[in-house]
Amino acid sequence: MAETNTRTRPAAVVLTPAAEQRIADLMAKAPEGAIGVKLSTPRRGCSGLAYSVDYVNEETRFDEKIETPGGVFYIDGGSVLYLVGSIMDWREDDFAAGFVFENPNAKGSCGCGESFTV
Repeated sequence: MAETNTRTRPAAVVLTPAAEQRIADLMAKAPEGAIGVKLSTPRRGCSGLAYSVDYVNEETRFDEKIETPGGVFYIDGGSVLYLVGSIMDWREDDFAAGFVFENPNAKGSCGCGESFTV
């Protein structure tokens, strides 16, 4: 039998240490039954797609699964195409806190920054 070389596929989204810590914080206070946190891109906003991060209670067949030190992070299978190569960060300042995305696939975004187009 010939030996096959398999290459590990890189994750669609790279999480910064701050994003991983935020996932750990969320999972530490997750509702009962939550198995992880999931990123999806529902159709919404001025430009068409938005980022949505929510607790998830069950694995879905085509979701991408990323193990982090603080919990499991899922990427919606239907959203992976829009997110490949993205960096997800968590940023806080005196006025705002939230996940921030550097997405090379985004061709534009709305003025308020809530949605993007590919």
